[in-house]
Amino acid sequence: QVQLVESGGGLVQAGGSLRLSCAVSGRSTYALAWFRQAPGKDRDFVAAISWSGGAAWYADSVRGRFTISRDNAKNTVSLQMNSLNPEDTADYFCAAGDQIIVSDITMADQDEYDYWGQGTQVTVSS
Repeated sequence: QVQLVESGGGLVQAGGSLRLSCAVSGRSTYALAWFRQAPGKDRDFVAAISWSGGAAWYADSVRGRFTISRDNAKNTVSLQMNSLNPEDTADYFCAAGDQIIVSDITMADQDEYDYWGQGTQVTVSS
């Protein structure tokens, strides 16, 4: 059974940085992604990375500020978040997809992902 465990959330001031990590049990050939859900809102795509790490996708709202990376030897995926602002406050979820046919649409579609972590909370104060 695949398990994903996020870590690294916390409270940070606007303009600051945080690095989220997700440990993935099982094989390293999953597409991996981060989604987030702000209070009272739907869960939104943040970033995704192909199983090889050779391609990445970002939501427009985070492009240029966030960087997704993975270490297949350690079965981890990370999200480096810089220049944080209060609008980034949310629960952040790691997700793994087993057989996603890669496209700009599918990699950002939460329905394509089979396994989810419990989430880690990020709060950005103004």
